[in-house]
Amino acid sequence: MFQMSPEEKRRKLQEENQDPISSHHDPVSSHHDPASTDNSPTSAHKDRLSAFLDWCTTSGIHLNPKVSIGMEGTVAQYGMVACQDVPAGEVVFTIPRSALLSQHTTRIQEMLEQERQSLDSTSGWVPLILSLMYEATDASSPWAPYFGLWPQLIPPDLPMFLSEKERSELLEGTGVLDAVGKDLHNIEREYEMIVLPFILRHPETFSPQTHTLDLYMRLVAFVMAYSFQEPMEDEEEDFSKEVLPPMMVPVADLLNHVARHNTHLEFTTECLRMVTTQSVPAGHELFNTYGQMGNWQLLHMYGFSEPHPDNINDTADIPMGVLREAALQGAESEEEKAKLQERWSFLCRMEMVGEEGAFVFGCEEVLTDDELKTCLKLLCMSAEEFAEYKENDGWEEDEDDEEEETLTFQKVARMPLSWRRLLHSGAELTMQKYTTNLRSDQCILDDSTEYAKLSSRQKYSLQVRYGQKLILQRLMELTAG
Repeated sequence: MFQMSPEEKRRKLQEENQDPISSHHDPVSSHHDPASTDNSPTSAHKDRLSAFLDWCTTSGIHLNPKVSIGMEGTVAQYGMVACQDVPAGEVVFTIPRSALLSQHTTRIQEMLEQERQSLDSTSGWVPLILSLMYEATDASSPWAPYFGLWPQLIPPDLPMFLSEKERSELLEGTGVLDAVGKDLHNIEREYEMIVLPFILRHPETFSPQTHTLDLYMRLVAFVMAYSFQEPMEDEEEDFSKEVLPPMMVPVADLLNHVARHNTHLEFTTECLRMVTTQSVPAGHELFNTYGQMGNWQLLHMYGFSEPHPDNINDTADIPMGVLREAALQGAESEEEKAKLQERWSFLCRMEMVGEEGAFVFGCEEVLTDDELKTCLKLLCMSAEEFAEYKENDGWEEDEDDEEEETLTFQKVARMPLSWRRLLHSGAELTMQKYTTNLRSDQCILDDSTEYAKLSSRQKYSLQVRYGQKLILQRLMELTAG
């Protein structure tokens, strides 16, 4: 995602079972409202797709004859459908690295390399987006047929393009508001501080009248929704390593997403290839995945969410600051509050908590288990236990093997009573931050007539809120008492 934030850690925590990509989603999501989108290919669509497929052939992209790219039979605008039965383990297309679009393949590659230091940013996306700004606004670009699939570069319907009022009404309490706020701030700052000065230094190539902040923002959305990121070799949770920049991968970015996908992308030295992970019958769509992402992340980055219970990777957060708030509310005196603040400061120094951090809960387990257990333990310790813990600078003797295992919800229910009470209070406070309650959301979902009246934005937002509240409600039930 655009800003470096606590979500980056979340993404790392989820990489164990995640495809090594940062993928895309079509402008109309794979779970769009069929009534709101005409998926019939027009003459213009057919012409653009034909030009793109011709470009694929000349660019050395090989498409398996058992599959086809188009709009018919797909859940969204473009997609890939099996024309014949495709067995598991079969390559459905290969893409030579020369056909990829990145800061290393763009025609302004040398210019970007010469100014590499001045283009450094928190996101790490500036060189790629400058590459896209140049190539997408030049009809003679080698990638012109690729950009032709998206006239005017209309971005996916991401929350950052909604009004602040609509975002607040639909997404209060979900975590999307904070993420979008950071995105918008960073996009504008990055453009004004880094991109615009670069544009002005190269008037023969760029123009501030053409390469505007609006275009930059649309291309940020384009990268968020369609780019891929190559996995690093020997990735062993080394957060000090430089993250490889994203790149655009034609054809691969046309596959739609579902959590239970049937293909995955493989990287080799010579090419990238999409391989089926299970057999795909003729007439069925081939789906890729972004990995284990909760609905709020899908909505934030790709403009859609999966209806409950399709997203088996859904998550809910309890902001770390909310757990601190819950602990302080339970304090019986100012002295006790001061002691809790001291423990919180100690947790901050240990880098177990942070003001913008969150404890992340999946459908069946805690994804930030070490942070949660350490935080609950310290906040619920006796004064003597904390004094000893602080004296040892947080070091403890190895505990039993169970401590190293995944913290499932069943184990949460067996935690010490004081831990459960604090966690219960934190979940309860988090629930109060939504503008709707679980029961009202459930009523809309149960009423097909009322649900059908909602816009796609309202449906996606409802699914995000509902999934998060279900997880929080279950957590409250497990920690009651």
